[in-house]
Amino acid sequence: MGDNRKKLKALWGDRSMRHISTSLSILTFFLISSCTSAQPPGITMEMIMRTLPLEGAPLAEPGPYRVTQEAAFDNPGFIVFRPVDLGAFPQQDKMPLLVWGAGGCNIDGRSYGGILSTIASHGFIAMATLPVEPEEGEEARRNATADDMLNAISWAEAENARDGSHLQGKIDVDQISAMGVSCGGFRMAAVAGLDPRVDLVGILNSGVADATELAGLHGPILLLNGGKVDFMYDTARENFEAINHVPVFLGARENAGHSATYPHPGGGEFANVISDWLMYQFKGDEDAGRTFKGAGCRLCTNPTWETDAKGL
Repeated sequence: MGDNRKKLKALWGDRSMRHISTSLSILTFFLISSCTSAQPPGITMEMIMRTLPLEGAPLAEPGPYRVTQEAAFDNPGFIVFRPVDLGAFPQQDKMPLLVWGAGGCNIDGRSYGGILSTIASHGFIAMATLPVEPEEGEEARRNATADDMLNAISWAEAENARDGSHLQGKIDVDQISAMGVSCGGFRMAAVAGLDPRVDLVGILNSGVADATELAGLHGPILLLNGGKVDFMYDTARENFEAINHVPVFLGARENAGHSATYPHPGGGEFANVISDWLMYQFKGDEDAGRTFKGAGCRLCTNPTWETDAKGL
């Protein structure tokens, strides 16, 4: 645990972990509370905000790359998380793309900066949406949509090819994942995943009401939720049972709740699981794959997780 704390300090600066957690919790509260209309009816703020207690919870485990975040070139609607040193890409490592949908379909994805930084530290480029203040006469601030995810992919493709870009030739645009939390999962990632450019979908603390809508997804699917105290637990299970055409993994973290570990420093335990899934699927990392498959798979034998899988 001591080594993990040192890694976290190196990635996110000298602020204490308690300060980071408190700040993210407050920020998440305001971002999600502004979008409660995107949640299913009858859902209370207490249900939305339930998280895994931080005390004693597994810490996020950063990868080998130090991370920075920056505004997307010539597009104020996106924020980009990436390794600082791009020298290893693409000769020694791949940098696949993750596009992210925030809870509540909130247009401001910065509240997930911790988990996106952890994922990027494993050699990925992650993108989330940012609000752009409307000009006079334009509509007020809106929610994010699947089209925003697809626009992020188009931006990455263009930036990967643009002369003079520090990302030119660095992004693996043949390996793209769309993931989202809650509304960002069922309204954004599940829809964006129909695009042929998207190779992998993560529907997190979420699920679609009509599981037949998942039939058009054409790559592996990751379903994570916060256990039976997460109001999307049953829907995620129903979605899993309905998926038979692509590999799928279902993980339910006991007592994590709907907001799970996203407010934890670096995204906490869910950041580790998602990073392992991406490392296994996109980089062929067999050690990361043992988190999900094999007789003694790490999550399968972890008493705090309920798991199921098909096609792995």
